[in-house]
Amino acid sequence: MDSQTVSRHTVTPDAPTAGTLKPNALGVLGILFFVLSAQAPLTGIAGAAPIAVALGNGPGVPAAYLVAGLVILLFSVGFVAMGRHVVDAGAFYTYIGKGLGRTTGTGSAGLALFAYCTIQAAMYGLYGSIVGGLVASHTGLDLPWWVWTLATMAVVQALGAAGVEMGAKVLAVLVLAEFSILSVFALVTLVKGGGPEGLGLADSFSPAAALEGAPGVAVMFAVASMFGFEATAIYGEEAREPRKTVPRATYLAVVVVTGFFALTSWMLISSYGASEATAAAGKALEGGDGAGFVFAPIAAQFGGWAGDVLPVLLATSLFAGILTFHNSANRYLFSLGRDRLLPYRLCGLNRRHAPWAAGCVQTVLAVLLVMPFALAGKDPVLTLFSWFSGVAVLAMMLLYLLTSVSVVVFFRCERLDARPWNTLIAPGLGALGIAGAIWLILANFTTLIGGERGTAVWLTLSVPVVMALGIVAARVRGRAVAAADG
Repeated sequence: MDSQTVSRHTVTPDAPTAGTLKPNALGVLGILFFVLSAQAPLTGIAGAAPIAVALGNGPGVPAAYLVAGLVILLFSVGFVAMGRHVVDAGAFYTYIGKGLGRTTGTGSAGLALFAYCTIQAAMYGLYGSIVGGLVASHTGLDLPWWVWTLATMAVVQALGAAGVEMGAKVLAVLVLAEFSILSVFALVTLVKGGGPEGLGLADSFSPAAALEGAPGVAVMFAVASMFGFEATAIYGEEAREPRKTVPRATYLAVVVVTGFFALTSWMLISSYGASEATAAAGKALEGGDGAGFVFAPIAAQFGGWAGDVLPVLLATSLFAGILTFHNSANRYLFSLGRDRLLPYRLCGLNRRHAPWAAGCVQTVLAVLLVMPFALAGKDPVLTLFSWFSGVAVLAMMLLYLLTSVSVVVFFRCERLDARPWNTLIAPGLGALGIAGAIWLILANFTTLIGGERGTAVWLTLSVPVVMALGIVAARVRGRAVAAADG
């Protein structure tokens, strides 16, 4: 093996082989669309920004997005350095296992699956509610939210089985639509010089503005909005020249997403005026329509048609995110099956070299997570969406922290990369920033899930429990495989 490359799995440059995802299927832009879909820009802005403004640091929210982006960028330096030497669809657990040992790596595999499946289930809840409302208002057909959710699960399963290129094309259309309307709104407002109080640059980005109110709450929601950028490494096996494509896609995704959220939130606040934005966000939340805080100024800018289109784009934004997390989760299942940590049948591929067996299992998991809320008659937004999105963010942040520490340990042991900034300083600073973000999430977890303290406690405890179960299950599976091979 080349002394400069340590890889869990090597892909051929021209043709796929058994147990291998289709190589050379995605370029930088294809991977970027998967990442942007996971972050669901319109969902992130319409869902998180009103709460961050009302309960966080008010007009200083754009600065919180910059802080979150800086932390994620520092994390990405080590993440990319590791990705140059390890290419595997099970990105997180492979990276963590390389530095912190196989046991910790296998535990993190269970945690990664938990994070991706719960965030997808959360999005299904919000999606079903929004689509049900749209159909009822336009056609009069009033069906339960879970009917639309189950129908969409079948569509997502079909698209996932159609291959990664088809998924990338669908996502490109959906992401461009939501990204375009928000970006045009932000740029038009910027060119016009802002709202009634001007651009309010100092009101949003000065140190005093950033530290106003409860900045921890704002940073917490800003970090949560960036969930999903790490998907760049998951598609490494299917990327063209992964050791070049994945780093470029990762850095581009972090910069684009940070700039997008910071600019859009700034222009939203400017459209109300810095002195009025906090009250406007609070009023929208009290009225049960937080998204109205975002939709109202966009409709005022472009006309009434925008108010009709935005709810539809919110639904397609959620669909794009759901499809992306389906693809991420089934690639984790595929990788775990290939490594014999789960049944080997999970790495079965169809004619398009898509992981169809893992995709079927992932869809079943989605049904099992969503249907208890439907059968219990729970509100899909106040329970399913709020609870699962919060616990998924907490689980993912723990994975970020473990990955940062693993990067430092890996390069201290392997000496494959002598650059201190890439393998020690940036990952170390990123780990400190992520640890701070985890502390903020834990301190404000009840706010994040919009639930009661008791609910917050058992959701928080589910994260270490899942990781422990992952370790135990991997050990049991390892003994069973060893016995069968022996």
